[in-house]
Amino acid sequence: MKFSKLILSALLVAFAVSSVNAQVVRRRDADKAKDKKSGKQITERQQSFYEVKEPSDADLQWMKVIYRQLDLTKGKNPALYYPEEPNEDGQSLFFIIMRLLANNEIKAYEYLDGREMFTDEFQIKVGEMLDRFHVLYSNAKGSTEKNPKYAIEDADIPGNEILSYYIIEKWEFDTRANAMKARVEAVCPVLHRQDEFGGEAIRYPMFWVKLNEIRPYLAQQYVFTDDDNNLPRYNLDDFFKLNMYTGEIYKVKNLRNLSLRQQFPDDEAYKHAQDSIEARLRMFDKNLWVPSREELLAQKKAAKGEEGEEATEGEETATKEKAKEETKSVRTTKRGSSKSDSGKKNNTKVKSRTKSSSGSSGATRSVRNRKRK
Repeated sequence: MKFSKLILSALLVAFAVSSVNAQVVRRRDADKAKDKKSGKQITERQQSFYEVKEPSDADLQWMKVIYRQLDLTKGKNPALYYPEEPNEDGQSLFFIIMRLLANNEIKAYEYLDGREMFTDEFQIKVGEMLDRFHVLYSNAKGSTEKNPKYAIEDADIPGNEILSYYIIEKWEFDTRANAMKARVEAVCPVLHRQDEFGGEAIRYPMFWVKLNEIRPYLAQQYVFTDDDNNLPRYNLDDFFKLNMYTGEIYKVKNLRNLSLRQQFPDDEAYKHAQDSIEARLRMFDKNLWVPSREELLAQKKAAKGEEGEEATEGEETATKEKAKEETKSVRTTKRGSSKSDSGKKNNTKVKSRTKSSSGSSGATRSVRNRKRK
């Protein structure tokens, strides 16, 4: 009797657990259907997990806004370009952005060349952008006037013409964290397209996309960053978060809204300005703090080592010069001694000859004189 009661209670518990699981599954399916219907693939929780919150103005004491150009043929930047078309390895950054825009899952903003405003006033209309850059599309299923969606074939997405990106990079000194941080705020794909007559390709900045909005999608795409290692260890979110890209500075936010090329037309001055900005950004954090005792000792040790090396090099050069001088003096001494010896010999010969000649001439004269007398 007791055994049957235990079996009955176990069955009741199992039935209750299965009913709870079934309710959870139904709820998940309903949420997925709701997300699918609304065109969302990332939940708000996932969005908040990947979102990088901007520090408040009260915590910031210094900030520098840098505009960089990422050439997709340099450094590790090709990770943003390949694969040219989606395959089993995934899809490129531009394909991800275009798919999200076509499904109306993210917002894009006008390119204003240094006056970017990420507000609803400057939000672009995807259909107009596709028409402007001659991208073929059709209205997707479920598209409405308030929620437009577009169907674009992979072959019609000009991913092979996106050869560079512009990024807005903010360098901020956070007093709460007591550290300098560099974060990417927005990304702009740049279309390199030739005209009908050929020639050099013209660059067309397409639009700006805030990185925080696409971070959850970038975290799902792993990329190759090293040809020697075929295991993709980083995703696109890590690529921007860890500043793994290679990009040259083409503009720094300023009152006159001038690019570096406008301020420094000469190539040498332009390169010097880029290098000086990079150096100031890298050294700004270090110059804020007084070095510790260990750092001071290390600096002194390094300075002594450099002085020792310089002294050693000086001693070596002095020794070499001294040896050269000694060699020269020895050579001159030998030459002088040989000359003096030869001179002495010649003098002795001359003297001996002179003596002998004088003696013989005197004897002859005396004999003649005697004979004459």
